[in-house]
Amino acid sequence: MAIFLTGSTGYIGAHVASLLLDRHTDRLNLLVRAKTEQEANERLWHALQLHLDFPQFRDALETRVTVFRGDLTDPHFGLDLADYTHLIGTTESVVHCAASLNRKSEKSCLNVNLRGTLEVAQLARRAHDAHGLRRFSQVSTVAVAGHRSHEVVAEDASIDWNRSDYDPYARTKKFCEHMVRELLPDVSRTVFRPSIVLGDSRRAETTQFDMVRAFVFLAGLPVLPFRLSDRIDIVPVDYVAESIVALHQKPNPAHEIYHLSSGTRSETFGQLTHALAESAGKMEPLFWPGLEGNFSAVVNWLSNSRSAIGRSASLLKVFMPYLVWDTVFENSRVVEEMGRAPEPFSKYCYPLLRFSRDHHFSYPYRPWPGSAGVLREETAAAGVGSARGPHP
Repeated sequence: MAIFLTGSTGYIGAHVASLLLDRHTDRLNLLVRAKTEQEANERLWHALQLHLDFPQFRDALETRVTVFRGDLTDPHFGLDLADYTHLIGTTESVVHCAASLNRKSEKSCLNVNLRGTLEVAQLARRAHDAHGLRRFSQVSTVAVAGHRSHEVVAEDASIDWNRSDYDPYARTKKFCEHMVRELLPDVSRTVFRPSIVLGDSRRAETTQFDMVRAFVFLAGLPVLPFRLSDRIDIVPVDYVAESIVALHQKPNPAHEIYHLSSGTRSETFGQLTHALAESAGKMEPLFWPGLEGNFSAVVNWLSNSRSAIGRSASLLKVFMPYLVWDTVFENSRVVEEMGRAPEPFSKYCYPLLRFSRDHHFSYPYRPWPGSAGVLREETAAAGVGSARGPHP
């Protein structure tokens, strides 16, 4: 029997896969979008090489991992009857990490998040009916809380169907939670809602750069259109992945829903800019919240440029609502279960930003040994449900 993990070639999913391989003995069923077995293996190698060297990866591939080549949005994942039946028969639990974080595309969010989650829930339903399913763990987002301002939001008060959403990503993920609850009422479920997932508290290296680009853009400005005392709820990916794995594997988690966030310990813009300025040996920026409207207009204008600044502005345009809402998400549940809180962003933000700038916002992927590889670098760490960009 095995854990069926979706999104294993994405940012959070790769961290979850590596932890399951390192700390547990379960087999893994992984869904990977690829035309050939070699392409699927290389896609996994790109995603996991941040965590494993090649001999470790190869050993896991040969002894612990079963790769199913399919697409999350196709009926039965596009698998033939034999493979789909095998997937049902060998799946004892599900960790659903795959998602589209493309906040600009309603189509992408509808296809990957809604249709994809429906396919995963149907697989779980069939596995549970066939032999019983130990648990269904769903990675959602705090963005399901919709429009908020100056709040501390608890897990059970996050979803309000009368509240507007910021974007298609938040809207579809909110409905995904509802869909899984309705389709799997008799299955043990765990819902994980990460806040802004940014960097790893243990290392400077990262394979996810979208939000980092936005922060580097902001870090270079002498004046910021934010309030000095506003909080921003950032959590490192290692804490998110460790929480998902630990609670998915725990026989009886205390709760169904967990905010994977910094909660009331979230740092303010003032604390973060002070830490960055001190580390970089630069002056701290000025804060002028009255410029928010003009700043947003300039960002919108710059986002139309095809330059590097235009790309950063385009990303910042998407994330701006989450930077100015001064809302944090109660995390006492996960802190109690894990026995520790996440590391504050100020402790590791400077090495992360420096690594990203020094490597031109790309990870130095190593090709499959002995060949040039069949994947282009831009497809690395993509695959089914790649987590391109942070939560929320």
